[in-house]
Amino acid sequence: MDAAAGAATTPAASEAPAEGSAPALQAEGSGPQAVPSRYESQKRRDWNTFLQYLRNHKPPLTLARCSGAHVIEFLKYLDQFGKTKVHISGCPYFGHPNPPAPCACPLKQAWGSLDALIGRLRAAFEENGGRPESNPFATRAVRIYLREVREAQAKARGIPYEKKKRKRTTTTISTTVTTATVSTVTTTTSNNPTNGAPVTDAPTAIPNVTTATTSV
Repeated sequence: MDAAAGAATTPAASEAPAEGSAPALQAEGSGPQAVPSRYESQKRRDWNTFLQYLRNHKPPLTLARCSGAHVIEFLKYLDQFGKTKVHISGCPYFGHPNPPAPCACPLKQAWGSLDALIGRLRAAFEENGGRPESNPFATRAVRIYLREVREAQAKARGIPYEKKKRKRTTTTISTTVTTATVSTVTTTTSNNPTNGAPVTDAPTAIPNVTTATTSV
């Protein structure tokens, strides 16, 4: 899979500072500025690259006139800077995940890189004042295009893109039921050796405990 799409894979139009200019100095007593995260830095580079693409478009495009079709056009433009081999249908290695030899099939942007790029540009559009309902990176046409790229690359490279199913865990609860059964034992009549009167022993209750285990 390619590296993250954007400045690393496209000729970003970074403008050099004017001659004789110097970096702005921090105000006296102010603390160090927070260093942007890797994601924020990449998002800013991708956004600048897209704006440069609109300026170089023939005819030039403004962000307000940009649509999902222009976004798809931009993604196709990025394919020339891709590093992922995508086999064509006539290639003998079509559908082979690990080709044993090189071939003349074109290099393109991997689906994962394009998907991540669109996610960053979608966020950058709204962060720069764009309305969510008019976000060209969130249109249905762009989602369909990404899905088609994913399916085509999976078929050409023999790599299945399937969502992992979550394993359902089952919990077994054991319930122990204790039943007490009272057994009555009556002793036989015995003769008293002292006065000859019969003596009958009182019944004795002996609990009999039975344990049953039920699994739910």
